[in-house]
Amino acid sequence: MLRKICAISTLMLLNISTYAENTLVNMHTSLGTIKIELFDEQAPLSVENFKGYVKSNFYNDTIFHRVIPNFMVQGGGMTVDMTEKPNGQSIINESNNGLKNLRGTLAMARTSDPHSAKSQFFINVVDNDFLNKSQDNAGYAVFGQVIDGMSVIDQISHVPTRLYTQYQNVPIKPIKIFSVTIDNMKN
Repeated sequence: MLRKICAISTLMLLNISTYAENTLVNMHTSLGTIKIELFDEQAPLSVENFKGYVKSNFYNDTIFHRVIPNFMVQGGGMTVDMTEKPNGQSIINESNNGLKNLRGTLAMARTSDPHSAKSQFFINVVDNDFLNKSQDNAGYAVFGQVIDGMSVIDQISHVPTRLYTQYQNVPIKPIKIFSVTIDNMKN
């Protein structure tokens, strides 16, 4: 029994040390809170970009504006009335960082230009191998993962959607991002 307790304690310490090394973020939405671990070392440009938007409160009062069941949920740039917020410079695509678009991971959203990501991100609802970098695909840069609140993401992924002007897959009832806050800051 003591051996089992020691093994469990060791595993808990390993998890805590992993979280202590990476930036932790809370995303407060109209459907609940999502806790996110950012991969500071593996995706430094994407993480610094995301943290910059968090620190400036850019994500406050945005929405998840694109929701596709069994694929992903996207947010980080549109207001409730589907107006795109003005954002910063594009960043270099870090899809060659070895991280995969697996269920629960966050990746940078972009246009067909591989180096066009700015503020928008998406959370994979399922493993999306076709979004990973390959010889024929520039890929989408993973920079974090949901560590608590995946049930909120699953709930978002099943809301009814509609076509809204030129935008497809827009939730009929807006899924608001009230705020995004940093729990800890890696130096």
